[in-house]
Amino acid sequence: MRPVLNLEEVSSFIGPFHIVQGVSLAVYAGEAVVILGRNGAGKTTTLRTIMGLLPLKGGKIELGGTSLAGLPTHRIARYGLGYVPEDCVVFNMLTVEENLQLAMHVRDSETRGRLAYALDLFPDLKVAYRRFAANLSGGQRQMLAIARTLINDNKIILIDEPSKGLAPIIVDRVAEALIEVKKRSTLILVEQNFALACAVGDRYYILDSGKSVKSGIVRELELDEEMQNKYLSVGA
Repeated sequence: MRPVLNLEEVSSFIGPFHIVQGVSLAVYAGEAVVILGRNGAGKTTTLRTIMGLLPLKGGKIELGGTSLAGLPTHRIARYGLGYVPEDCVVFNMLTVEENLQLAMHVRDSETRGRLAYALDLFPDLKVAYRRFAANLSGGQRQMLAIARTLINDNKIILIDEPSKGLAPIIVDRVAEALIEVKKRSTLILVEQNFALACAVGDRYYILDSGKSVKSGIVRELELDEEMQNKYLSVGA
């Protein structure tokens, strides 16, 4: 079976710094893949390179066999890739409603159906629908950022650190929502919260010093304390 997204020996820089130095991974339709590793391992940079926010300097990135190399971010998004960056980008001076409307590629009955689905998934956003994003809590802002990717026909959604800065009870709610989301979309998740990664993920890739070094089934990694301690510092 061909992967929907395939990376082979991907290399990219931030300024003069060679951050991603050989990342290979394959993502198949309908699964949730988690990218794990210590801080500075290249996880966020890998997502940004997939989305064209950083130039690909080596290797291949293919979506369904089509190369994404050199394409601008808006073109990549039109291929059905949604992206939620770790800094939870929403427009503070717009309402929840306006933030969601602004994210729409088209406005038709299917989009309205996906909007209704997103609001059902995150009831907080229904309550705050006409509230300015600047007045939302951190958890609500994260919900809004994820919801913005759900209202378009995104086949793959890349989410960077969805639990960052959130209270444990909100992390649990985000995890429950992502489990529902993966019934409709393929997920690629960068996450430091190991419990959330295990709750949502099916397979994992571990990055170390900008390279993919290990991969496998999340449930097996959950039982492998030696691997966790070597690459993830779980519980440290």
